[in-house]
Amino acid sequence: MDPDLIYKSVVEKDAKYVMQTYGRKPLLFVDGQGSTLIDVYGKHYIDCVSGIAVNATGYKNQRLVNAIKEQAEKLIHISNYYYNEPQANLAEKIIQITGMSRVFFCNSGAEANDGALKLAKLHTKKDNFISTLHAFHGRTIGSLGTTANQKYRDPFVPMVKPATFVEYGDASAIEKAIDKTIAGVILEPIQGEGGVHIPQNEYFKEVREICDKKDILMIVDEVQTGFGRTGKWFCKDHYGVQPDILTMSKAIAGGIPMGAFAAREGLTFGKGEHGTTFGGSPLASAASLAVIETIEEDNLLENATQMGKYFMDKLSQMKRDDVSSVRGKGLMIGVEMNHECSYFMDEGLKKGVLLNVISGNVLRLIPPLNITKEEIDQVVSVIESIPKQG
Repeated sequence: MDPDLIYKSVVEKDAKYVMQTYGRKPLLFVDGQGSTLIDVYGKHYIDCVSGIAVNATGYKNQRLVNAIKEQAEKLIHISNYYYNEPQANLAEKIIQITGMSRVFFCNSGAEANDGALKLAKLHTKKDNFISTLHAFHGRTIGSLGTTANQKYRDPFVPMVKPATFVEYGDASAIEKAIDKTIAGVILEPIQGEGGVHIPQNEYFKEVREICDKKDILMIVDEVQTGFGRTGKWFCKDHYGVQPDILTMSKAIAGGIPMGAFAAREGLTFGKGEHGTTFGGSPLASAASLAVIETIEEDNLLENATQMGKYFMDKLSQMKRDDVSSVRGKGLMIGVEMNHECSYFMDEGLKKGVLLNVISGNVLRLIPPLNITKEEIDQVVSVIESIPKQG
């Protein structure tokens, strides 16, 4: 069929039938391989978005594809009323790589954060939380209360109960904000949507000490940073800190919708206190096990570390006078410009690179963990070639 007709048909159906909540780019992807996506016209794009940090093992990863096929031929879904072998095996693996005690499986990062907040409230019998400026923890009614951007939150107040927001990276601000109503503090180890902000290494240890001293819970949101994105299984491991509750999603199952939160010993839900229909399905669990195996067998933690350093070095060497800073851990990289740069996304598309801009002036680069030096060189060349506007 004519690619023009396919593209036109999809755009028309989307405009007519889908709630228009996304500012879609004029692209229809139909295939992919490794770190590359292919559109309906056969054009190839190096992907530095990876489904917003979801496709960590790249496209058409055979281990993941085979695991999904094999499980789909057996069981796709069963109720959580019954035992589930892939889920049990995945739970064991999640506990091994997180160092936590027990895990609950759900369907998204927002659900994971909702569940973590609910567990904290149940355990402490307190209602309020501390979050940070520029934080993003989700768009559900519960998680939205800890998301700093008022644009997302305010239309839903008072149904949404806002957290107390303090400056990110300032542990003393957290301590000052604690009162007898605070159940816990929720933090990203790197602020993703907020602009790839990375705290000093001491910050997380200081927050851990404050939480212990004040007897409140420390919740770490690794929805975007988990599963090798920063060169370690979880970014908390860079800081040497164990939270009370750890949330995760995005890369956990290679694109099959899944989320989870894990908690330390003694912090758990009892029967009937939480639940979900689809969480930890055989299909999603099998996919997640394949993702973890791929990260292990293909040395993607090491690749993320090495390629991340190479990427940041190359970005820092660009011949541009409008770059304020290059920062990141592993393959979660922010390039801050000294001007608004949303147009970089469209310019990148013209040259076969998918880019993402957050906070108006920060390029967020979160490619698959198996990206190569050659692909990185192409990406940097494209970024360097985009002229400054205005």
